[in-house]
Amino acid sequence: MSAFDESAKLWFSGRMIDWKDATIHVMSHVVHYGSAVFEGLRCYDTPKGSAIFRLKEHIQRLFNSAKIYRIDIPFSFEEVFNACVDVIKINGWKDAYLRPIVFRGYDSLGVAPGNCPNEVVVGSWRWGEYLGPEAMASGVDVRVSSWTRMAPNTFPALAKCGANYMNSQLTKLEAMADGYVEGIALDAGGYVSEGSGENIFLIMNGNILTPPLGASVLPGITRDSVIHLAGELGYDVKEMLIPREMLYIAEEVFFTGSAAEITPIRSIDRITIGSGKRGPIAKELQDRFFAYINGEIPDDQGWLTYVNF
Repeated sequence: MSAFDESAKLWFSGRMIDWKDATIHVMSHVVHYGSAVFEGLRCYDTPKGSAIFRLKEHIQRLFNSAKIYRIDIPFSFEEVFNACVDVIKINGWKDAYLRPIVFRGYDSLGVAPGNCPNEVVVGSWRWGEYLGPEAMASGVDVRVSSWTRMAPNTFPALAKCGANYMNSQLTKLEAMADGYVEGIALDAGGYVSEGSGENIFLIMNGNILTPPLGASVLPGITRDSVIHLAGELGYDVKEMLIPREMLYIAEEVFFTGSAAEITPIRSIDRITIGSGKRGPIAKELQDRFFAYINGEIPDDQGWLTYVNF
């Protein structure tokens, strides 16, 4: 789990403030209705300096999520982008996890937000391996959740919204209660969707498969990165509806996400996946991913935003 440093500073609607002063009223709209959109992304300590991974894409998704939920962000793209860089700089962290969030604040209550102000906050903290310190090499044990992902035209899965994550909490907490690290949710049609906070990939007959965005999938930034990296390695990635049973007979299965990075899955519902450890294609993708981050491969995609302290 994450550990907050309460001596840190964060950016709160245009001002750098102390962590302890970053409070809101309990009658704020977001507390009652989950009216927040957010992002999660990493800053890495690389041989070339601290670098935020795919900051532009994360901020664009934040604005897209807000647009879907009719939340007007009272700051420009550039202001929120720069706030992320400035939070890393002011805290002096070489590596960190960043959390930009936009939420409806305190004025009045009712489903319609009325005159509630839209607040923007960027916080950061130190965060190691999301699914455990051995997960990247050894893999994790997961289960298929009894909870289904949001059906089309109920909640917009393409938006990264706080309210949407109540569904993710049900998936995660059920899995943990049963002794698993994570859960895999199916969509309304019974096809594989994603984890509580990760996208998912399968290897079948040497081919890389992943659910399409129409399967109630968040358009993950790391998901997109892995699709690109797979192409560089000579693999084709097919986006297709994936039946549950395909998980059990896949050669490899792995999660992707800003927190999870590329995490192999060694068993699903107590069924061993492949050899029961990280597979060769997951390792290839991990190596390529970190080669980009560490500057061993030229950043032709403009994925890295370096922080000058």
